[in-house]
Amino acid sequence: MARTGPASTARRTLLWLAALIIACTLAVGGGVLAGATTWAPKLGLDLEGGTQMILAPKVEGTSNIAAEQLDQAVSIIRQRVDGSGVSEAQISTEGGRNVVVSMPGKPTDEERNLIKASANMNFRPVIASTDAPSGAVPEAERTPEAELPVPTAAPLNASDPNWVDAALMKQFEATSCINPLTDRPTTSDADKPIVSCEPDTGVKYILGPVEVPGKWIKTASYGLQSGAQGATTNQWSVQLTLEKPEGADAFKAVTQRLYAKYLANPNDPQARFAIVLDDSVVSAPASQAVITDGQSSITGNFNEASSKALADQLKFGSLPISFEIQSEVQISATLGLQQLEMGLLAGLIGLGLVVIYSLFQYRALGLVTIFSLVIAGVLTYLAIVLLGWAENYRLSLAGVAGIIVAIGQTADSFIVYFERVRDELRDGRGLVAAVENGWARAKRTILASKAVNVLASLVLYFVSVGSVKGFAFTLGLTAVADLIVVFMFTHPTLQLLARTKFFGEGHSFSGLDPKQLGAIPLYRGAGRFRTPEETAAVVKGKNVRAAGEAERRQTIAERRLAAKEAEVVGSKGAGAAQSESSDSKESM
Repeated sequence: MARTGPASTARRTLLWLAALIIACTLAVGGGVLAGATTWAPKLGLDLEGGTQMILAPKVEGTSNIAAEQLDQAVSIIRQRVDGSGVSEAQISTEGGRNVVVSMPGKPTDEERNLIKASANMNFRPVIASTDAPSGAVPEAERTPEAELPVPTAAPLNASDPNWVDAALMKQFEATSCINPLTDRPTTSDADKPIVSCEPDTGVKYILGPVEVPGKWIKTASYGLQSGAQGATTNQWSVQLTLEKPEGADAFKAVTQRLYAKYLANPNDPQARFAIVLDDSVVSAPASQAVITDGQSSITGNFNEASSKALADQLKFGSLPISFEIQSEVQISATLGLQQLEMGLLAGLIGLGLVVIYSLFQYRALGLVTIFSLVIAGVLTYLAIVLLGWAENYRLSLAGVAGIIVAIGQTADSFIVYFERVRDELRDGRGLVAAVENGWARAKRTILASKAVNVLASLVLYFVSVGSVKGFAFTLGLTAVADLIVVFMFTHPTLQLLARTKFFGEGHSFSGLDPKQLGAIPLYRGAGRFRTPEETAAVVKGKNVRAAGEAERRQTIAERRLAAKEAEVVGSKGAGAAQSESSDSKESM
């Protein structure tokens, strides 16, 4: 038969904790062997240094950039940088015109292109397109002048072929999509048609005027597509949500027109709606339904990477002005290793004070606190290294401060638990029962406390920017690690220690000696139990301690009121005593 009971459950829990630590260690070790990460966490801009890019806006002529446009650009660039996994980048304006982006480490080409890319994200209907990768048409094969299109009437809508004139057709034939990086057109007028390429496929398009500007994009996400019965398929898609009512109403009008063309001919290019980023086509899906609520699903030959890329472009693409990188330089750490060493020294001092207090207050039981703190530190360290590898998280000095602050909060959990156990010992229970009853009372307090810590960290993380996010993140991370340690190490360890001779018999250095705690045991051995007088003494002692504690917590107003009530009671007592004395004289 399998062994059951608190002791066997405690052993299994400790084994699960060991398995968790080993799994995290092996994961980091595998990344180190593969050359993808190191055993040290990635450091932030203030500790390691990084790259500073100055972005200059690209404008026509001498037109000025409005402050509102620049602020919106900073906000969107920050979203782009954070969305790419770069932690705690610093983004600000300079001279009311340029944007300065400082980010830790060295940015990849993808991150650099994402930051500097202009973001005229718009939706244009397709008027004409090629079916295959298309280069420039040789001069001899181009359409003769006599056969070039001539509009017969004013365009009725953005999909009307009357937008195509001789000049636009010449541009279409002369444009090559074989090398779109060099032949990429400049940003064009939103009210006029353009010739554009889709870099991924090399397909060439004639696109109508903008009908849905990118500023109406509310959000975009990606995921596996759901089938008609609600089951998840293996096809990736992008979900797009537009602002209401402007974006939703405009999208409804466009999809009504395009869907009618799709029903007539599914292969008609004019049934397609192109998503255009800086005059390059990102995707041109066909409209296969009328979208009335502003929520659209874009499907196609997507994989996870391409669907994520499109969702990011849609989400962070609506930048009102385009930029170019004016300068890019490597910058040194603003704080450096010296400040990091000072921060770590402060953490060690705080940890040392906690250790001294634990050993002084709890004697050998304080060793459980010390080992619990060590395990919490190991879990936090491994989590930071793994997040640096997987999500490019970087540890800043503010993050180090969050870990230091968490040392005291972590110790609070152990103190709450130990004091509950000691209260149970004062009531006369044995150590095994005291551990179980004390844990049942303490875990509710611990859960409530950590829930508040995690909630405060989440709120601070989402409402703050810059280094404050690092502080909030590590504060929340250590709160989660604390819960894991308390539930999977501290309590199981105390369950096992309660069954040892040293702790179970209440050694004077165990920190759980009932005599030192002032407990009178309920069962005194040899068939003798605690007498009613002893029980009353214990209760009286608790009441005295409770009354003393209540008196110490009184406010000044409460103490004055109590003093007045005491004077009134005293005067009444004196009057009663005088009356009794006169009565006794009359009776003599």
